[in-house]
Amino acid sequence: MAPGALRVLLIGKGGREHALAWKLSQSPSVAHVFVCPGNGGTARGLDNVSNVQVPHPDDYASLVALAKELSIGLVVVGPDEDVVAGIEGFFRRALQENIPCFAPTKEAAELEGSKAFAKDFMRRHGIPTAQYQTFDDVAVAKDYVRRVNYPVVIKASGLAAGKGVVLPKTKDEACEALDDMMVREQFGGAGSSVVVEELLAGQEISVLTFSDGKTTKTLPPGQDHKRVFEGNMGPNTGGMGVYAPTGFVSEAEMAVIEDTILRPTFESLRAEGREFRGLLFTGIMMTPTGPKVLEYNTRFGDPETQSMVLLLADDTDLAQVLLSCTNGTLAETRLSIRPGYACNVVVAAGGYPGAYSTGDGIEILGTMPPDAVVFHAGTKLVGDRLETAGGRVLSVAARGDSLEECVAAAYEGVRAVRFRGMYYRKDIALYGLQLHARLETGAPRR
Repeated sequence: MAPGALRVLLIGKGGREHALAWKLSQSPSVAHVFVCPGNGGTARGLDNVSNVQVPHPDDYASLVALAKELSIGLVVVGPDEDVVAGIEGFFRRALQENIPCFAPTKEAAELEGSKAFAKDFMRRHGIPTAQYQTFDDVAVAKDYVRRVNYPVVIKASGLAAGKGVVLPKTKDEACEALDDMMVREQFGGAGSSVVVEELLAGQEISVLTFSDGKTTKTLPPGQDHKRVFEGNMGPNTGGMGVYAPTGFVSEAEMAVIEDTILRPTFESLRAEGREFRGLLFTGIMMTPTGPKVLEYNTRFGDPETQSMVLLLADDTDLAQVLLSCTNGTLAETRLSIRPGYACNVVVAAGGYPGAYSTGDGIEILGTMPPDAVVFHAGTKLVGDRLETAGGRVLSVAARGDSLEECVAAAYEGVRAVRFRGMYYRKDIALYGLQLHARLETGAPRR
């Protein structure tokens, strides 16, 4: 393919998609990035990025037709619902039209689509995870949580936008959460089956790994902040901010993660006829007895991606990395990481992850620092007016030579954002900052 000739169709409308569009737009091999449906950030501000629409985004045949019409050379899928629903198969079956799609197969994506399947998969293949039971009957589930003598986590088995996880403090709270999921259908069909598992102690990390089915390449670990309030309080969200790399995971521990979790996961998927091509995002708890898997996600993380794109070195062409995963050439494709750190802070609508308002005007002041990047999520353009259109409205990301530097720049950028009721956590990366201070005194990593 000639330099600068690749036309990319990026599916999604969140902060993850804006970050991917921003990075792909810098690729020397990319001519244009079309985002469907996109948001207010992908609608303007980047010369070779624009939004496109189809009447029904979940009609995958219409997306294939759009890709053909636009002469697309690479499709990149963001949202978990589309990956799990098997969108990749629609483009694979259109391969005679030469439309590579960066997303795993529907069979491989079951790792994310069903937590019950994922836990059973880990049990079958000896991949370390918390002890658990799966339930389809609320009465049986309640009896179990009343009997166990350890703290539990309750997870909706299906997709719930990152919110289907409850950490009850008492057995009564656990039973109430089961009623919410299984009886009151708080998460729709996603909660008809639940996983009740042991609550693991430790620090959680996000590990993103590219795979072409044979070769894997893993990015530095990041740490998300899933609870809505400071101090990791309140309900779970899709994520309120991420910093990377984490300072508390050593190279030796990353080697253990590779040997005991990542390699067995990819090899076992292949052995089961579910070869994985795409990006696997593994949530891992660093426990006193070693790393254990919390969950698998079979697509780019959000907000992990908003930090990770800032860590990709200038000599890394993201479009070529994604293409190489679709055609089995990842081993020959450069993927390098620049030194330093990245952090992003999510700015949400008041009330998120519960009820929130939309349609409020957004102002971004001229005091935004030059080394910060605003990635839009729940925004839309109405004429020339930028408005809120979702719970997580945008994130401000920054890179720095030190963690302190990038966190300060991200928060300086957040203070340049204005809209009614805006909310953000003020302690993103606090654990990492405190760790750096402790390490300077000679204290251990954890």
